[in-house]
Amino acid sequence: MAMELEPTNGNDANETRDTLFLLGGAAFIVFGAGLILSTPVVRKALGGAGIGNLIGQAMPDFEKYLKLRAM
Repeated sequence: MAMELEPTNGNDANETRDTLFLLGGAAFIVFGAGLILSTPVVRKALGGAGIGNLIGQAMPDFEKYLKLRAM
């Protein structure tokens, strides 16, 4: 039984590898953040500051960054 194979130029393999690296890096970031945030010292420090306050204070800086990047 003969099979016809499409000629590939190697781009599919490169895209697959890049996607794997991207998803693997994101998984490491999430895992690392979970490890850091699970320690009692960090939880105690962040508990006093309040996560909502930190996000609210960082939002204007993030918006400025996006405006600068769009230029």
